[in-house]
Amino acid sequence: MMNFQEKLDELQREHEALLARPNTPDEAYNGIYTRYRNPILTAAHTPLFWRYDLDERTNPFLMERIGMNATLNSGAIKWQGRYLLVVRVEGADRKSFFAVAESPNGIDNFRFRDYPITMPDTDDPATNIYDMRLTAHEDGWIYGIFCAERHDPAAPQGDLSSATATAGIARTKDLVTWERLPDLKARSQQRNVVLHPEFVDGKYALYTRPQDGFIDAGSGGGIGWALVDDMTRAEIRDEKIINLRHYHTIKEVKNGEGPHPIRTPKGWLHLAHGVRGCASGLRYVLYLYMTALDDPSRVIAEPAGYFMAPVGGEYIGDVMNVLFSNGWIADDNGRVLIYYASSDTRMHVAESSVDRLVDYCLNTPADGLSTSASVETLKRMIDRNMKIMKR
Repeated sequence: MMNFQEKLDELQREHEALLARPNTPDEAYNGIYTRYRNPILTAAHTPLFWRYDLDERTNPFLMERIGMNATLNSGAIKWQGRYLLVVRVEGADRKSFFAVAESPNGIDNFRFRDYPITMPDTDDPATNIYDMRLTAHEDGWIYGIFCAERHDPAAPQGDLSSATATAGIARTKDLVTWERLPDLKARSQQRNVVLHPEFVDGKYALYTRPQDGFIDAGSGGGIGWALVDDMTRAEIRDEKIINLRHYHTIKEVKNGEGPHPIRTPKGWLHLAHGVRGCASGLRYVLYLYMTALDDPSRVIAEPAGYFMAPVGGEYIGDVMNVLFSNGWIADDNGRVLIYYASSDTRMHVAESSVDRLVDYCLNTPADGLSTSASVETLKRMIDRNMKIMKR
């Protein structure tokens, strides 16, 4: 049996091998994106000194003292030449916190900084915070908008499950020190709120997701749009739905904006998630749409169906059958790295380009919202291809 130091040395060797493992592209091809084979962050990637008391006197059996359950739903930004993720790390105690992991290439070798983010509280402290969207705004600040969850004060006595969701807001200049701003004020509960990177008509623009309850969208019609005067006292006074939910589609139950959109020469490129019900619960997939450069609230293209859905081992985890993304990075050369979580458990990366994603949006048929419309769309492409094949 190994002694304390021998076991610690083994843990450190295994951990370093995991962090340094090269990531390679998956061979599956659809022309739109390339998945990478290995998850880029898992609970096992968190530092050993987060999980283990390394003092033999107080931990003679070298036990994990603070368990980590998952790494998921990460905001993303390119910062000083490196690829940074603000990761939602969930402990074994079910509490989530934010921590920065960075990579030299955006594909592998992600390593957490020594300490998690210390996020200041508001006057009404949240029980749990998670799923930060990062926006480097033209006002010079980097904003993080995230879900702040609290127990519902109106819940019946003994109901420990009912919760409320609000959009927490913080900003930073260095991704180390964060200034907490008041939570977003709105008439409804808000999750998946995203800040547009540019001023619109001299105001800050938000993509919203109004919902009646913590989980259920209820009367909330989809992804919303709102303008606010001041992010230090953000309040939604007028909100309109710009990307609707529809019956018998990938976003029948609810949908929400992912990361902030990417500006392209042909429009704003958006990544979102859609949710539908199925026999095994809720199925989360990712989809794309585009809005006009001169009016980011006006949809100009939306391909039918999902852009990405769980495959293989991505299907399995804490919450099955889920893909979720709130971070992507567009490099100056047009490369786009899409960071997504599978089944609320681990982080992955897929690679595409601005040109490919714009082509996909503008030239993939829209959803006709019925079987007959889908069949007619399919027949038109078959007809064109049959003519090509006969040449």
